[in-house]
Amino acid sequence: MTVAGYQIQLRRRASLPGWKAAMFSFLALLFGLLLFSLIFLLADQSPREIYKQIFGYAFFNSYGLRLSINRFIFLAFASYAFIIPFRAGLWNIGMPGQLYMGALASFGVVYLLGGKTGELSISQPLLLAMLVLAAMLAGALVGGLAGFLKGKWNVNEIVVTMMLNFIAFYFVSFMIKDGGPFMNLGGRGESFELPEVARAPLLAGFPYTLLMVFALMFALQALFARMSLGYQIRAFGKSPLAARYAGVKPFWISIMVFVLGGAFAGLAGYHYFAAVPGVYKIARTYGYFGDLSFYGIICGLISLGNPIATLFIALLFGGLSIGGRYAQGKLHLGFGVDYALMGVLMISLVAFQFFYNYQIAITKKDS
Repeated sequence: MTVAGYQIQLRRRASLPGWKAAMFSFLALLFGLLLFSLIFLLADQSPREIYKQIFGYAFFNSYGLRLSINRFIFLAFASYAFIIPFRAGLWNIGMPGQLYMGALASFGVVYLLGGKTGELSISQPLLLAMLVLAAMLAGALVGGLAGFLKGKWNVNEIVVTMMLNFIAFYFVSFMIKDGGPFMNLGGRGESFELPEVARAPLLAGFPYTLLMVFALMFALQALFARMSLGYQIRAFGKSPLAARYAGVKPFWISIMVFVLGGAFAGLAGYHYFAAVPGVYKIARTYGYFGDLSFYGIICGLISLGNPIATLFIALLFGGLSIGGRYAQGKLHLGFGVDYALMGVLMISLVAFQFFYNYQIAITKKDS
């Protein structure tokens, strides 16, 4: 296109430095916040005051920060569960079902050891290891089923994982409600509470699962950058046909990425229902956390599957979900403002990914 003697072209980028990607993400956030400010102005509210309340409570209030970090841990696990299949060109939409089954498996260990009605005579480190392992295995089993069907018969993984979500949702309902074996002794429609020995220890006020988030981040970074399996996953994601010629086995890649993704989603279920202070039960609102796990998809897409970048996005959305709900109540804002704000920011971040792939070149046209 030529304008006033200058030629304007779109050119696809061969690569994008990390600092430029971070700059575009920052600009996208500013644009999203400014755009959403119009809604506050139309409602005769001060955007400055609202954002002060949101970010102040989420990141600079001791109580709000703990809530934000707990939400961040959950979103980080859910994002990891999405990223691994995504790097292989596959879509894991089954985080809710995988985390439900992970939570059930953890509570199942306590139930089988008699922890529903009495004290457990087992050391805490051993019990915690059993709970984490059970959650990961249960999530991996559900995820692995989708991977098996995809690899064996090319069954659409999106359809399978969505169907498994519904199955897991109603299975949890059967287990914790209407006389189910995990039902609370008080007759409430939620699970029994974990005994003291089964509750996750806190480090500086935060669950120890926070350490697991960073350990897994380094492990995933090493997987994709240095390990043969990571190379096979990336190769398969870029070109399945070329990967086959290179010796990559699609069947095993499909199973492996969904097993790993399901295991991390299982950890998300363990974290929120067995490690967050004040919860320690599968609440009757467990479906809310299943829906919340879908934000892991957004975090993974915005970060382009990068485990390190994912953590920053997960922290932002975790804080906004907590701070937005707080500001909504304190300032008497309309219901759903917190979700609307996160939605606008997501759209803005995704839209700005255009600049990750293309650059605008302006050159003077020769006379």
